[in-house]
Amino acid sequence: MGTFNKGILGGFSGKVGTVIGGNWKGIDYMRSKGNKRNLAPTQAQQAQQLKFGLCVRFVQSMSGLVETSFHNFAVKKTGINSALSYTLKNAVTGTFPTFSIDYSNALVSRGDLPNVLAPSIVMGAGSMLNYAWTDNSGVGIAKATDKAILVAYCPSLNQCIYTTGSATRNTLTDSLNLTAFSGKQVETYIGFISADGFNVASSIYTGTATVS
Repeated sequence: MGTFNKGILGGFSGKVGTVIGGNWKGIDYMRSKGNKRNLAPTQAQQAQQLKFGLCVRFVQSMSGLVETSFHNFAVKKTGINSALSYTLKNAVTGTFPTFSIDYSNALVSRGDLPNVLAPSIVMGAGSMLNYAWTDNSGVGIAKATDKAILVAYCPSLNQCIYTTGSATRNTLTDSLNLTAFSGKQVETYIGFISADGFNVASSIYTGTATVS
């Protein structure tokens, strides 16, 4: 029950009907009483929560990258939110309650810059993941100076190793040191970003590898 301290026109504390009154730092306030929610979430709501959690884990593991690599699609949102939205819409597979990410449908970068041709990976000695590709500078807005984005995501650790800019489009090769993922399986990607950081290529999934 509410208590009036200064008459009917003054402030009050407690609940009066559907209104709650109180005082904060000497300021009287009133707010409407919230509705109680005792309903258990529906299966559809539970499914959405599970999918969302999966995508958050994946995207947050490379948050520093996607903030930049999704900036072309971050209209009134952050790059992380853009990446999360894309992953949720395009890369979740399975049926309730068992969902997983289809890594071949996920992107770690997104944009209109042409990616390279025929990218491939080979697991080398010393936990080095070696990338190779064909230079296609001059196709569309692709330039020799575009910088490579190399990504290896380890699902069992929910961690990501990536690099941007250690090689350019015309370098044709580059490597990632995956010593931290020794013995683990990784999902791999390649993308490109222009030297000025403005244009980004949609990444290509380059397959699964087991780190030596």
